[in-house]
Amino acid sequence: MAETGGVREVKSAGRTVQLLEVLAARGDQPARLRELAEELDVPRSSMYALLQTLIDRGWVRTDVTGSLYGIGIRALLTGTSYLDSDPRVRATRPYLDEASDALGETIHFARLDGGDVVYLATRESHEYLRPFSRVGRRLPSYAGALGKALLAERADDELPLPEGPLEPLTPKTHRDRASLTADLARTRERGYAVDREEGVTGIVGFGFALRYDDPAVDAISCSVPTARLGEAGREARIVAVMREIRAKIEAAAPRAAGSATQWR
Repeated sequence: MAETGGVREVKSAGRTVQLLEVLAARGDQPARLRELAEELDVPRSSMYALLQTLIDRGWVRTDVTGSLYGIGIRALLTGTSYLDSDPRVRATRPYLDEASDALGETIHFARLDGGDVVYLATRESHEYLRPFSRVGRRLPSYAGALGKALLAERADDELPLPEGPLEPLTPKTHRDRASLTADLARTRERGYAVDREEGVTGIVGFGFALRYDDPAVDAISCSVPTARLGEAGREARIVAVMREIRAKIEAAAPRAAGSATQWR
């Protein structure tokens, strides 16, 4: 059984968290009892009992037949509470608006969580609207400007990457450490990351680490359809505005955080 800080993990609690993470990762694809029991390697009877408990408390939902399961509304309430209580998210929001107004493009704020980045706030472009909100979604750190900006703040031998080949999201995603570390070296030299259709086909991203922590765990980015990058001076304008926005956030965030609890 795993231990954390010398304390033995509570098996039932760990299993509950695993189940919620599996359901959350499936998005709009509900799961059957058999699938969940097999993925978590637990007896179906135990999984069924756990599911019923979580359904009663609103953490899991089921369809009218009682055979399909998905994440429940309580997860949304908890996630919203996280965003509302985080002082750096609150401090960043007005500057995301400022960047969006200045550039007319989509602006993101995200945080490194293990080997992924998690989107905490987004201001969508009026020209390019996604069919879904990015907030709460995860993306491998090696596959986008946000993640690469944060990876570049770390030594190459300390990168939180999976073992073996990197799983590509598009044909242009890095597939191995060698190409990624070469890209991170260029990122350190220029001071920001560039993602040319590595995370989403047709989208170029410019990512900037927020250095109010060392190493940085938060970053902002500007995402632009490739078709709108042909204008002379457009990239330079985006970089200049985002650098200015980064400086403003870094100056404001400590004051906004004040004496807030330092979470680990």
